Amino acid sequence: MEKGLGFSHFLSQVDDIGIGVLVLLLALSMASWYLIFTKTIANFLAARRAETFLKRFWNANSLQEVNATLTVNAIDNAFAQLAQLALDAALESETRGLKHLAITGGGTSEFITRVLRNSIEQEAARVESGLTMLASAGSAAPFIGLFGTVLGIYHALVQIGISGQGTLDKVAGPVGEALIMTALGLAVAIPAVLAYNAFVRRNRLWLARLDAFAHDLFALVTVGVKSNSSADDEHPSHMVELTERRP
Repeated sequence: MEKGLGFSHFLSQVDDIGIGVLVLLLALSMASWYLIFTKTIANFLAARRAETFLKRFWNANSLQEVNATLTVNAIDNAFAQLAQLALDAALESETRGLKHLAITGGGTSEFITRVLRNSIEQEAARVESGLTMLASAGSAAPFIGLFGTVLGIYHALVQIGISGQGTLDKVAGPVGEALIMTALGLAVAIPAVLAYNAFVRRNRLWLARLDAFAHDLFALVTVGVKSNSSADDEHPSHMVELTERRP
């Protein structure tokens, strides 16, 4: 009897709507776990690469050395990309001056600020990809499971109505179907909600660090531009020395 009322018995008793509910829950679960694994690995690699770059950045003697390092090494993290964009913006501002439309509106400082802000916003959009799916799975899965539960209870009532008596053999299958649907909905929702909260917290801390680094970059690059503009003709490529500050 126990073997006959197992999960295989549940699958044999469930109707087409119940199968649709199961398939939907399975799809949400697979999508959630795929995002959990891929984003966890991506975040781990991004953090390790960022730490390596920041260590090299703050140990450099000048922005010119940083620029040379970025030219040689691949840009594989948001902090390196932000530094590269800031240095490119400073160089473009220095070479073109006010002849470039993007630099004309607000001057060099405003131009560099816009470049840094746009880069941070693009990084924010990138790290938030997939979170909508996790949030949807976490919020919708319990209700999808509840829908399957309602179907199971309905089937139990139909069996009681047909047989005229509520014996265990008549209602065990439909009631088991109802309980399994509830359990599956929770099994899909709980990991998705926990992962969503963890990723949101990580992204908030990541973007806060990136924003702080952008402020440091702005100060260093703008001072470097001013130093270049006031340097002698014999030293046109002079760059400001980096401070001893550490992230």
